Amino acid sequence: MLGVVARLAITLFFASASAALAAPVAVTDAAGTRIALASPADWPPEAARLPRVGDARSLDLEHIVALKPDLAVAWPYLAPAQIERLRALGVPIYISDPHTPEAIAEDIERLGALAGTADAAEARAAAFRAKLSALFATPRDGSKLPVFYEIWNHPLYTIGGKHLITAALELCGGSNVFAWLALPAPQVSVEAVLAAAPDAIIAGTDDAFRPPWLDEWKRWRELPAVLYGNLFVVDANLLHRAGPRFADGVAQLCAALDQARANLHR
Repeated sequence: MLGVVARLAITLFFASASAALAAPVAVTDAAGTRIALASPADWPPEAARLPRVGDARSLDLEHIVALKPDLAVAWPYLAPAQIERLRALGVPIYISDPHTPEAIAEDIERLGALAGTADAAEARAAAFRAKLSALFATPRDGSKLPVFYEIWNHPLYTIGGKHLITAALELCGGSNVFAWLALPAPQVSVEAVLAAAPDAIIAGTDDAFRPPWLDEWKRWRELPAVLYGNLFVVDANLLHRAGPRFADGVAQLCAALDQARANLHR
């Protein structure tokens, strides 16, 4: 579970002296806060090689402040008290919390504006929307396939109704059997999964590596997902990150659900 959350850790952008000559930029983030910068946070290219300044548990505030970031991009569920501390120290904070694929496209555009690369960001956002539209246009039968999405096995974690992956399931013609839960990543019991009787179980792992724990469900032979051979894995690096590659993760998810439907109709 920590690996999933850690991938959503804070990202920093730094500006060079030359960028200070650029025009001011401003956007509104997912929390409704207006972020205004005197110049775009778009330099230097070496920023991609900067060391990590935090993990899923905490942020190294001293290290972050010493780097003098022009902008911090944060997931709201990551160390919120420390995020507010950064804000109090004068670091502009952009909260990224997309719950729908369209919100990802909007984030791309807004961050592009803050980075001074609006044209490139708009092109990437358009390509992202086009890829998702093509997936949505794929003919599928009208019934929603009940799915259990497994993040981790011990303890057993899944996704709630407001999670971005729940929106992806809907896009692919599926339904999250735990959509009624409010938490983004709630813990559930094996008994609750068995009671939900999903037609498919999908695990998200790095590089779509099939984890041994996915096949542990085979002990319940009457579970529809097991009965029809609908135990699948998708790449968490794509689907668990709210960025441009999310569309590729959705494509994997849709392919899994399409196969699940084919298996049900055999």
